[in-house]
Amino acid sequence: MRKSEVVAAESVACMNHALFKLRDIWEEIGIPEEQRLERTSTVRKHVQDLLNDMIAEEESLKKRLFDSIEKCRQVLSKLCLELEVSMNESQGGMTILQQEKDLRTRVEVLVKERSQRVQQLQALLEEDHELCDILCSDPYSIDEASVPSLEQLQAFRRHIDSQTAEKERRHKEFVDLRKQVILLMGDLDHSPETTFEKDVVGEDEEAICLSRENIRSLQLLICQLEGRKAENEALCEAHRERIQRLWDRLQVPQEERQAFSEHMVTSRRKNLEALQAEAERLEELKLLNIRNVIDAIRSEIAVLWEKCFLSTEQRQAFVPYFSEEFTEELLGMHDVEIQRLKQHYEVHKDLFEGVHQWQDNWRLFLELEKKATDPARFNNRGGNLLKEEKQRTELHKSLPKLEKNLKAEIDTWESAQGRKFLVNGQMFLQYVAEQWELHRMEKENEKLERQLKKNKQLEVEMLYGTSKPTPTKRRLLNSCTPNKSRRFNATSSTASVASNSTVRSGFGVAVCRSPPSANKIPSVRTPGRAKPPHQGLLHGSNKENRGSPISGALMTPAGPQCNFSVTSVASTYSEFLRDFSKAASTNSKPAVLNSTVSDH
Repeated sequence: MRKSEVVAAESVACMNHALFKLRDIWEEIGIPEEQRLERTSTVRKHVQDLLNDMIAEEESLKKRLFDSIEKCRQVLSKLCLELEVSMNESQGGMTILQQEKDLRTRVEVLVKERSQRVQQLQALLEEDHELCDILCSDPYSIDEASVPSLEQLQAFRRHIDSQTAEKERRHKEFVDLRKQVILLMGDLDHSPETTFEKDVVGEDEEAICLSRENIRSLQLLICQLEGRKAENEALCEAHRERIQRLWDRLQVPQEERQAFSEHMVTSRRKNLEALQAEAERLEELKLLNIRNVIDAIRSEIAVLWEKCFLSTEQRQAFVPYFSEEFTEELLGMHDVEIQRLKQHYEVHKDLFEGVHQWQDNWRLFLELEKKATDPARFNNRGGNLLKEEKQRTELHKSLPKLEKNLKAEIDTWESAQGRKFLVNGQMFLQYVAEQWELHRMEKENEKLERQLKKNKQLEVEMLYGTSKPTPTKRRLLNSCTPNKSRRFNATSSTASVASNSTVRSGFGVAVCRSPPSANKIPSVRTPGRAKPPHQGLLHGSNKENRGSPISGALMTPAGPQCNFSVTSVASTYSEFLRDFSKAASTNSKPAVLNSTVSDH
């Protein structure tokens, strides 16, 4: 039995006990039956009214519970629709009170969630509004009056995060651009003029909107300032070059240049104005010292002539160089010419440097070859002999490679330019071939001179009896000098050849002594200490010239542009050899001279 039923039974028992108690009291008092009945009816009425009131209250409670359940269901349905959640039906077997409590709890939860979503939406809207003000962008598209879904809130947060990252990126870019603007304005001594420029360089960085248009405007401003700075630097650099050139030409003292050194580094507006003023002052001074200036320019032109390897005809083509009427017009002609030469040198700089490199290596090679024939070199104990020999071997290998590279570069240049590459009015490759040939003939000439000197010494020893005449010595003397008078003629001829044997090339370098003719004494050829490059590098070699004695790399047949002729150089010695052969015709054989050379 339920406790409520037990309590109800106890209540009935209590009512009965109370009625019995009232009846006893009424009997003891002596109340008549009519009054007892009336009094009992009154008690019953009080009890019934009380129970009716209680029943009415409970019925009212029941009705309120049903009303609450209905209302909660309606609110729950609306909230589920707004929040886009499913409305779960109540489970069966629940009492009215449990149903009301369950629905009311679900409504409270959804109302709280709705309130949170609305608050989150408002916070996101405020943050988006701030970002839109900073970035000058459009607000996020969302219905502010409705309750957002979880997906909408998540998408809104992603948008806010993206806008925040864009704000940071633009702010960093703005700060960097602002620094550049301030530095450029400082370099240009430029004060902000427009409102935009004032906002950019102002102390309040947040005063300017970080819109794409403003960023682009800021970048455009930087480009304009950089253009002005580059223009100023170009003008300053032009003035500096002009001033430096005028300083050198006018021979301005170093102290005066040092006092002006501040403006020779920076390129601000004040520096530009100072440079312009200095250039104008020097121009006026130049007009007063025009002769000295022209002489200075001519010195520069002469240096460029040497660097560009211009021939005498090319140098003489610039007639104003030799004029003595020093006028401003003449100065202008010299300025134009020196600019043309500088441009010409810059265009062909690689080739000219290659020629200079070959020339320097060739000079060093000839010096080392000359040292190799000096007997005094053996007295050196410092290790220089080994170094020189190693260096000479390396040069002997590197020169042909350098000539081969130069040939390829010159061929490429000539194909592109459609004209010949000349050095001192002569084809460089032809000059190289000539140098190797002259070097070979010089070695042969030196060998013959040493042999003649040895024969002369032997003759003197035998003449004065200082040396015992052996059969070999007699045969050698008889083959070379049949009588005394002709021996002295041969000796004097040798001295004349030696005294006039220096030959200079178009580069101003001593290249060889007067060589003998290769056609007159082909059997005398004996290789010198330095072997010329192999024949595979010869320019235009074929079957006909494989037996040629020319052994230099990049050999090119000499043309009419040569400044030096091998045949003309050897003519003096050929005449001597012809006289010498006539003098020795009675007692000598051709093979004897070759044998003496071989013995040497």
